[in-house]
Amino acid sequence: MGQTNVARIALPLGEAGRRTAILVVDDEPAVLSLLVRVLEPSFDIVTCACGADAVAQIPQGGFSAVISDVKMPGMTGLELLRAIREHDADLPVLLVTGQPSWEGAAAAIEYGVFRYLPKPFDLDGLRETVIQATQLYRLARLKREALSIGGIAGPSDRAGLEASFSRALASFGMAFQPIVSLSTKTIFGYEALLRSAEPTLPSPIDVLDAAERLGATHKLGRAVRAFAAHRRCQMDENWLLFVNLHPNDLLDPELTDPQSPLMAMADHAVLEITERAPLSGLEQVRERVRDLRKLGFRIAVDDLGAGYAGLTSFATLDPDIVKLDMNLVRGIESSAVKRKLVGSVSSLCREMEMLLVAEGVETAAERDVLAELGCDLFQGFLFARPASAFYQPAF
Repeated sequence: MGQTNVARIALPLGEAGRRTAILVVDDEPAVLSLLVRVLEPSFDIVTCACGADAVAQIPQGGFSAVISDVKMPGMTGLELLRAIREHDADLPVLLVTGQPSWEGAAAAIEYGVFRYLPKPFDLDGLRETVIQATQLYRLARLKREALSIGGIAGPSDRAGLEASFSRALASFGMAFQPIVSLSTKTIFGYEALLRSAEPTLPSPIDVLDAAERLGATHKLGRAVRAFAAHRRCQMDENWLLFVNLHPNDLLDPELTDPQSPLMAMADHAVLEITERAPLSGLEQVRERVRDLRKLGFRIAVDDLGAGYAGLTSFATLDPDIVKLDMNLVRGIESSAVKRKLVGSVSSLCREMEMLLVAEGVETAAERDVLAELGCDLFQGFLFARPASAFYQPAF
């Protein structure tokens, strides 16, 4: 480990009368000495000779900015930046380098660097930049505090997003909502719904958005499928388990891996394709869907009436089950247009031997109109809210 030193200097007061502390990280003693000499008139300085020591300092808090060399043994400046983002989404990090490159600058910007400074740099300019960084950090903290009154502010840079997404994966849970047959008063199946315990990604949409931005939809999909499959043993053997898939997940090799958790229950699983993105690689998807059906999986198209669902999507997936988007269901008893559209969809699904599920049903009036239009499978608050346990629905 490197040596950690603290240079206590008279400096402007920060929040609540405290001194403003800066963490400076560099494996070259001469550079550390120079930076301390330049910054000591204005700041409280803590120095570290390696990234690992710096990471150990961060959780203690109290820093208003970090200055780090990019190229260091053990942990690079970029790796340090990523580690810092796991603890603080806003803390300004200035990276300095003697070997600047467009690739390095681009990566630093992506992970939320405050400044990327090539050596040699203007020392007076550096001091002014650090002062600006500490001021903006105070402003960012105040902004987050204000936003938290009305809602939680999520991470804006890649490093912060990666940290939030990792925490979400480590702590997420699932709720299960029944899909019922009105005519037989029985449970047809349960849909597994993602629930996030990560404050910066509070909703399933936030988690999915993060996965898309990070190119991690497969990682999220695998975690969700494993969790849902684990709970299948608590369900009646006659019930189906609906598991949501991002369109990209259709091509995930793990989906058909004999060792994957969902494969063991393929005959009782419905892969519900969420219409968040258009299907790509159509021929490959068609072949993939055929293979999934041979293994026992059923295919459902989610949210008919929203997203990208269309002729191409239906022709490619050839779904066994179609789910009406709640926008078509909500208030259907007072909308002639919705009644006509849903009636046509219901009739067409019968002709094509596809099951139709009306989701988002909240009132008895909606249920009754949908039943008159030929719908028999229902999902919504009227019957049961999503819950961690498999509660008996109300009919």
